Amino acid sequence: MKRIGLITSGGDSPGMNAAVRAVVRAALGRGVRVTGFLHGWQGVIEDEHWDMGSKDVGGIIDEGGTILRTARSKAFRTPEGRALAVENLRRHEVEGLVVIGGDGSLTGAKALHEEFSFPVVGIPGSIDNDISGSDFSIGFDTAVNTALDAIDKVRDTAYSHERVFVIEVMGRANGFIALEVALSSGAEAVLIPEMPYSLLEICESLKQMHTRGKRSSIIVVAEGAARASDVKDFIQVNTGFEARYLVLGHMQRGGSPTAFDRVLALRLGAHAANRLISGFSGEMVGVDGGKLVTHPLSYVLSTERTVDPDKLLLVDVMAL
Repeated sequence: MKRIGLITSGGDSPGMNAAVRAVVRAALGRGVRVTGFLHGWQGVIEDEHWDMGSKDVGGIIDEGGTILRTARSKAFRTPEGRALAVENLRRHEVEGLVVIGGDGSLTGAKALHEEFSFPVVGIPGSIDNDISGSDFSIGFDTAVNTALDAIDKVRDTAYSHERVFVIEVMGRANGFIALEVALSSGAEAVLIPEMPYSLLEICESLKQMHTRGKRSSIIVVAEGAARASDVKDFIQVNTGFEARYLVLGHMQRGGSPTAFDRVLALRLGAHAANRLISGFSGEMVGVDGGKLVTHPLSYVLSTERTVDPDKLLLVDVMAL
């Protein structure tokens, strides 16, 4: 290959810039030029291209967001939109494409590969960590640490005022962030979309803790499981305890990536570029037990990643 393309698509995640840097420099190191497209798949359709050199990715390893910007594209979901995207890629003599993003972005990559035999390699970039085929996706560790920092500060207030705080974190369809944050913050309970829960049982548990002398508690809620405000109201009515709630929201997507996410992004970015240049296609790179791996996109997108039930049990045990 003489030239590859690169996009970041869907929701942004901390570490995407580090992955962009790795793809560009790994490709240039093999004598392959890189054309970046702004605003994800929409930018490919609208031909927002950028010939990227080594200096273009200098000094971005610690930056959140993505210098390629990102967006969601309704046009790319149509056969006509995808055909136009491929036409633009080929017109710029792009021979393969690295796609950094989540399920939606990788689904687009799979469509390009299957419908047009266009070479693609995906990199998992999502704070949700819900992408099969990799132990971690870029941005998850940073999002957890961002939420953890906020909860650590809230706990000081919860203790001082003897209150229950309900903290809502991101996760519409899964509870990976919520569960990890609940464990690392010492939360008294966690609600996630994948597992049934009883607010009445949580209230009874809070009452028992209060009897034992515990005067403040933290409840972590994934946004897809319940609204923090509703949980707060339920707890106040059914326990009589003073409660507050906090929605962390999109702050979890921003900020400088952790060392873990930076190294993960560098490894995955370089691996993806090398795999694509070496002739591999229709796959996603990932890590398994610390080792670099690849899986077909068909496997990644047809397999559901599930939370560890033992971690959920551990939250309850640690709350005793």
